[in-house]
Amino acid sequence: MNAYLDASVLLPTMILEPESAAVDRLLGSWSTALVVSDFAAAEVASALSRLVRTGLMTREGATERLADFDAWREGVASPCDVQPSDVRLAGTYVRRFELMLRAPDALHAAICRRLDLTLITLDRRLAAAGDALGLEVHVPGG
Repeated sequence: MNAYLDASVLLPTMILEPESAAVDRLLGSWSTALVVSDFAAAEVASALSRLVRTGLMTREGATERLADFDAWREGVASPCDVQPSDVRLAGTYVRRFELMLRAPDALHAAICRRLDLTLITLDRRLAAAGDALGLEVHVPGG
């Protein structure tokens, strides 16, 4: 099954984090298409921007990582747009309080539902919600 990558699993490919090795192993061995939405790409840029704002990364370093990410996404991943139906379904998911989802994570889940994709995430709450919603979920190293 093709897989959807959220920002939590994309960031360790660009900056060294404890999960980086597990993510690299998984993505290197994944045999079907990898999908990255425009929304996940925006979240990646936002996370790098936060690192610049907090002084943990230089502008130059963030710009370089984003250029590498854009090239990787263009060459390896399949893009997907966010559809209005994804936003509506995400709204339904956040109203299910037992899932404890934030709107961005609910949007990732909704995209996976619409496109029948395996969700690859490091976000434990999103993974648990995905399981509860009947999505195929994979947590690298988990």
